Amino acid sequence: MKIKDWPAGERPREKLLERGADALSDAELLAIFLRVGLPGVSAVDLARGLLNDFGGLRALLEADRECFCRARGLGDAKFAQLQATLEMAKRHLAETIQHGSALCSPGAVRDYLAIQLRHRRREVFCCLYLDNQHRVIAFEELFEGTLNAANVYPREVVQQALLKGAAAVILAHNHPSGVSEPSQADIWITERLTQALELVDIKILDHLIVGEGRALSFAEQGLL
Repeated sequence: MKIKDWPAGERPREKLLERGADALSDAELLAIFLRVGLPGVSAVDLARGLLNDFGGLRALLEADRECFCRARGLGDAKFAQLQATLEMAKRHLAETIQHGSALCSPGAVRDYLAIQLRHRRREVFCCLYLDNQHRVIAFEELFEGTLNAANVYPREVVQQALLKGAAAVILAHNHPSGVSEPSQADIWITERLTQALELVDIKILDHLIVGEGRALSFAEQGLL
């Protein structure tokens, strides 16, 4: 049965308009993105098959062009559409945290850093520079390492923070393993950076580790 023949309350598009996007399953959201299915296969069934083949929504969204375009029902046009959608989401989050205090929208900060770092296959250390009212000045990737480590140089962090005119910073890095628990090395470098930045009156507001699920906050864990 085609989706247009389903009861109105079960059609993904109508369901979204009536109940909101968060009421939809991953397959239903993907079906709206696909718009159409294949002969004999509805968009929802095609979406379910793709999610099964890729191993989930995140894996599909982060697939490279070659892998994405090999999948049934996809191709360059859908890949371009997806990349544009993801980039709009990044820019929306960037604008959200740039308008007002970063501390007034901690969820948006978490989401922004997660979307920047979660897909990276190597460990990347970043810094969000803030002014004296905790408004975002800039976001910068400072160091890139291997699958499980990135060398971080406090002198470089201090230098860049001073060049940006920052009064405070939020540090972030990813764990490609997906485990967001801080290592002893993470705790040690955070302590060193805190000491180095305090010498020039710059405060670390938080250090976030992006893994699977919710990013871990050093501030919430009492590690700052």
